[in-house]
Amino acid sequence: MSENTAALKAELLQAIDARRDEIIELLRRFLRIKSVNPPGDTREAAAFVRELLDAAGVPHRTEAFVPEMPNIIGRWEAGKPGRHLMLNGHMDIFPVTNEKLWEAEIVDGKIMGRGASDMKTGTLASILAYCQLFPHREKLNGALSLTVVSDEQSGGRYGTKYLFDEFGDEMEADCCLNGEPSGLANLRFTEKGTLRFSLSAKSIGGHGGYAHRARNPIADVSRLVTMIYDRYHLKLAELPPEIDAVLTSPETIAAADLNLGKGAGDVARRITVNVGILQGGQKATQIPTHCIAHLDMRILIGSDRDAIRADLEALAREAGCEMVVNEDHSYPASLTDPFSEMANILRGNIRELLGHDAPPVSSLGGTDTRYWRWRGVPALICGPSPISMGTDEEHVTIEEAIAVMKLHVACAIDYLGSTGQAG
Repeated sequence: MSENTAALKAELLQAIDARRDEIIELLRRFLRIKSVNPPGDTREAAAFVRELLDAAGVPHRTEAFVPEMPNIIGRWEAGKPGRHLMLNGHMDIFPVTNEKLWEAEIVDGKIMGRGASDMKTGTLASILAYCQLFPHREKLNGALSLTVVSDEQSGGRYGTKYLFDEFGDEMEADCCLNGEPSGLANLRFTEKGTLRFSLSAKSIGGHGGYAHRARNPIADVSRLVTMIYDRYHLKLAELPPEIDAVLTSPETIAAADLNLGKGAGDVARRITVNVGILQGGQKATQIPTHCIAHLDMRILIGSDRDAIRADLEALAREAGCEMVVNEDHSYPASLTDPFSEMANILRGNIRELLGHDAPPVSSLGGTDTRYWRWRGVPALICGPSPISMGTDEEHVTIEEAIAVMKLHVACAIDYLGSTGQAG
């Protein structure tokens, strides 16, 4: 890093400290917007994002496949040629059962709110970094882009995937930095793929005592679900040796367990099965006419997802059940080099700003970084703790929120301040 770049980084990090109260209030405003998916209407959230971008005078435009799910794209060129860094975040959030989350209250140093973890803190960090660096672009190299998308929570068909399908040239980058919840004591470099599907069975139904008259669809589906659990749940994946070596290292296991609870480091190496919905029947004394179960499988790099799918389809046929795959929510695993340039930049800034290391770990959930990783583009995640996301106590600590803001700015400066190779 040049002396000028180091001075710029110090200046902008100090500016974040000076704007601390303002940034926290912006985050609370963002959290009060009910951009729940489903149904996925993010128009109010997009208006808030455009307000921030307009106030900063930065380039941006809106693109939407469906009007209620807008996506915002921005790009500016630095003063000298160089690499293209993409900042990516989403506006849509989980539904709530605790309505108080919409108040975005501050309690004991925590901002309580739906999206505080997943992922309005990280998205705001991307927005502010894009705006904050713009007046200083003559001191940097290359280009900085921002994509703030809808529909991530439902698979990305109308969000990042749509942008790649329709504006692929603009989405191509040399590196992507994303603010999804990750925790700041680890480096997320790989994500499991998903296979989401339903299993259903039908019957003419009847009286519960007349078992000889009809099959019971709940029993059929339940037996099949149990068979799938026995066959695949917590099965060790066939990981490439170099990835297995990272995930079994003591520092990685310790970092995963610290961030997500004891056992996370072990689960990171295993296929998981979750039956999230089981529906059927109306009365205990009646043979039901229909049963359906909705399942989610998480499958690692190295395991053959297509072979697993074919095996599940065969099991369903043998059990007399129908299997339907949710294609929009099913996708391959993704991977980025845990020792790439941006990985080292992020890890170095975490050490410098927070005073601890961030060993490489596997994500247990999914993010839009996969769209870049599938294309061979290094994509890293830097966001707050994921442990509360989707719960009735979702939150981000104020200190963590400010740290995420600083890390996005610092990493973008380090990357665009260098004239190194892509990666």
